[in-house]
Amino acid sequence: MKRILLRSGKSPYDAVPVEQALHQDVFATNSGNLIFSDAAHKILETPDTEVVSNGIRTDVSAAGRINEEYDAFVVPLANAFRPSFEPQLRRLTQLIGKLRIPVVVPGIGAQTGLDYNPARLKPMEPAVREFVTAVLDRSASIGVRGEFTERYLKDMGFHDVEVIGCPSMFMYGKDLDVRRSAPALGPESRIAVNGSHSAVKSQGLDRVIRRAHTRYPYLRFIGQNLSDARQLHWRDLSDPNGSVTAMPTHPDHPMYREDKVRVYIDPVTWIDDLRDFDFSFGSRIHGNIAALLAGTPATVLCGDSRTLELCRYFDIPHRRINTLPRDLDPAELYAEADFGALTGGHQERFERFTGFLDRNGLRNTFTHGDGGAAYDRRMASLTFPAGVRPWNDADVASLTTRFGWLQTRITELSTDNAKLKRDLDRARKGGPKALAQAVVPQRSVYRMARRAVGRPLRKALQSGRQ
Repeated sequence: MKRILLRSGKSPYDAVPVEQALHQDVFATNSGNLIFSDAAHKILETPDTEVVSNGIRTDVSAAGRINEEYDAFVVPLANAFRPSFEPQLRRLTQLIGKLRIPVVVPGIGAQTGLDYNPARLKPMEPAVREFVTAVLDRSASIGVRGEFTERYLKDMGFHDVEVIGCPSMFMYGKDLDVRRSAPALGPESRIAVNGSHSAVKSQGLDRVIRRAHTRYPYLRFIGQNLSDARQLHWRDLSDPNGSVTAMPTHPDHPMYREDKVRVYIDPVTWIDDLRDFDFSFGSRIHGNIAALLAGTPATVLCGDSRTLELCRYFDIPHRRINTLPRDLDPAELYAEADFGALTGGHQERFERFTGFLDRNGLRNTFTHGDGGAAYDRRMASLTFPAGVRPWNDADVASLTTRFGWLQTRITELSTDNAKLKRDLDRARKGGPKALAQAVVPQRSVYRMARRAVGRPLRKALQSGRQ
């Protein structure tokens, strides 16, 4: 049995309660990450291959164990070549540098503006070079999301670069069926809209959402950020993004009050819910990919190179967000969207993707397994939490769930505190040096404990008094 270690926030088989998922940040601040990691898990799982989730945090000290226990390390990434991700990229490079097993990256992207100008990425070029070199030392090639990232790496002198898009689009293999449910959108249409904080706050998406909210009673906003989910579940506004009152995930927004907002912890519930919608649009690439996987037409409003290059590669209908008219109606996007090239070219792109896996020594369920049937059966047997919705009530049932989780956390932290106290007592007996070594981690744990319980508890109490 071959064992693959997969970088992902959690296994798709882990049905994690909402409170725990938000506390642990299982999707690394953006739930879209789980769409491509779940797809990678399904694709790589075959009768003779076990796939194990590694989590998002990079533990360099685990290299020895990984070398002993696994046959390959697969690292699905999104827009990892961006300045804010450089520290994580360097840690990944440190870990990969210690591995003796193959390391495969199936779809990574560079992020800059719509003009594809890589100037903003220049300061992090050494980190990118080190990462790509480490990967190519352990694989036949590196998979990138689109044309810009390919050119970016080839301009650095790397030649073993393949454009393969994103694993998320191959969740169902060579099959992709996107169909219109009606010739045009109208007041009865169910429309999903998504958007980042920057798109809403500074790129004009808030105006589009406000107009659509008045025209389409069944409009729903689907957020993706951890801060979005915490606003819905805990009414937590402590994150810097919490000040964006134009976001429908903000408690002051009318769509919040009307229960027209969701954030999904699991791709399976996200995709299933979108099957009932007529159209999806917005600036979130994986929010719209979730719709396409559900067979629902979608249009991406591209605000940077990462979304643009992926849309161009897959022929996903899109517009540049900086050219949107102030009075944009989603009905216009629906009417102009052509899905012929998307679905017509999907099989060829799928074969290019599986060819990349073959060249890197990885089998896939569609060629070497049951096409994901066992995966789908197992997922259907599990119960996943519904999409996180606005906390607009203070009934006993909603309070019981939240306070029950908080009580559990308090009990766990009390147990940990008692253990730490015993450890400190032993350290005191060991002298000043042993005591000094014990105090620092205990202070750190104490601060973490206060953050873990204090903020949700305050929000729960405030909501309970409303």
